[in-house]
Amino acid sequence: MGETEAVEDDNVNDIQVEVLEKQTLAEGDHGTEQSARDEKTLDSDVTPSTPLTRIRLYKRRWIIVFLFSCYSLSNSFQWIQYGIINNIFMRFYNVDAFTIDWMSMIYMLTYIPFIFPVTWLLDKKGLRIIALVATALNCAGTWIKVLSVKPNLFAVTFFGQFCCSCAQVFILGMPSRIASVWFGSEEVSTACSIGVFGNQLGVAIGFLLPPILVPNVEDLDELAHHISIMFYITAGVATLLFILVVFAFQERPELPPTQAQAVARSIPPEQYSYTASILRLLRNKPFILLIISYGLNVGCFYAVGTLLNRMIIEHYPGEEVNAGRIGLTIVVAGMVGSLICGLWLDRTKTYKQTTLVVYFMSLVGMIIYAATLNLGHLWVVFITAGALGFFMTGYLPLGFEFAVELTYPECEGTSSGLLNCSAQVFGIIFTISQGKIMDTYGTLAGNIFLCVFLLIGTVMTGFIKSELRRQNANRTAEAAGTLDCPNSDVPSAIILREAQL
Repeated sequence: MGETEAVEDDNVNDIQVEVLEKQTLAEGDHGTEQSARDEKTLDSDVTPSTPLTRIRLYKRRWIIVFLFSCYSLSNSFQWIQYGIINNIFMRFYNVDAFTIDWMSMIYMLTYIPFIFPVTWLLDKKGLRIIALVATALNCAGTWIKVLSVKPNLFAVTFFGQFCCSCAQVFILGMPSRIASVWFGSEEVSTACSIGVFGNQLGVAIGFLLPPILVPNVEDLDELAHHISIMFYITAGVATLLFILVVFAFQERPELPPTQAQAVARSIPPEQYSYTASILRLLRNKPFILLIISYGLNVGCFYAVGTLLNRMIIEHYPGEEVNAGRIGLTIVVAGMVGSLICGLWLDRTKTYKQTTLVVYFMSLVGMIIYAATLNLGHLWVVFITAGALGFFMTGYLPLGFEFAVELTYPECEGTSSGLLNCSAQVFGIIFTISQGKIMDTYGTLAGNIFLCVFLLIGTVMTGFIKSELRRQNANRTAEAAGTLDCPNSDVPSAIILREAQL
């Protein structure tokens, strides 16, 4: 990308940022023995001066986040396309409900072992390679499923779903990374919300379209025809998105969008240790609390989404289409919540307060949903499910952005990956446990089970110490006019030193 590319608000963004030369580190300058030791460690890592640079916002950033949202949508649609018409696929493939539940849970299970190598690959190869692998796997999985539309080919359709679940590992943690690499400090939370928005929209469409495209007909040949149409549409969309990513998805802008991103770029790749980064994150107590609380909340959402068809059919037999519409209501309300929360964070920077309020309201929404599900009025369920979705799904980008603030300048993909890994673990546990509880004691008991863990997560969120490191780095750099941010909580020099451990 050349410097002639169109830029938004040249008078503001295309500005030169004066960079002060770093002071030469010499023994005795700091007057303490510790400073001398620090100088010795960093002497070979930090150059005496940083060249003149500038920050810039490129219009292409909107293309990047839009493309990401689209292929994230394509992948998340497939997560729920089996579960929302659970009873239809059970009859077509002649398998039990728990087996169909695994068509959703495979997304969660696959994520856990693969997230660490994928995050390492992100650190080493960057966003473009990750995007290419994600769309290639997603495309391959959709075409495998096209070949599986026969009652005796359940293993084939499961393998196709497995490929799509592998693609998800390359997708879930990317919104915060794309936002940091491409967007300005006043729009990162909004950009992250847009990235999450695509995933949520895919789930929403996954709730809506399968019950419409695949009606519950008795004739298996006709049913196979309807399933085939759904699979072909999915494959066509996935193929188009793969082609677009090949030709349009770019690694990063030529110039950094923020001072914080400039600091991150200043760390030489050879000095960055992925293992050391993981260890630093695991020593970060506020981040550990966020990992657990995020996993509890999102794990509950995964369980509700996977088992929604079973919940609705138990109380409202024959309402497969409305079960999908209720799922759609949950996610659409959540998308609105995500965008509102993103805009709110960009304006106020109140990360902990907003996260805590939204978490508490997720608990309240779950209690109301559980209490009204068996009243016999579907319109009430639509309202309470929408309220639940607004807060529970709206929490997703909050967790990502709060994690980036707590862990800056660590790689955003690493922190997001750990959050999502926690969510997948709790998602599997909650889905299996709630399913068994529902089979034995009914849906109310299963939903109360989730409420207990949402309460625990709310309490844990209240104990998270709010350390907004990225915001501090931006403010310090802008005030000092430097890229090194020597007064920030975790300056780049410290990262270089700890990376050698």
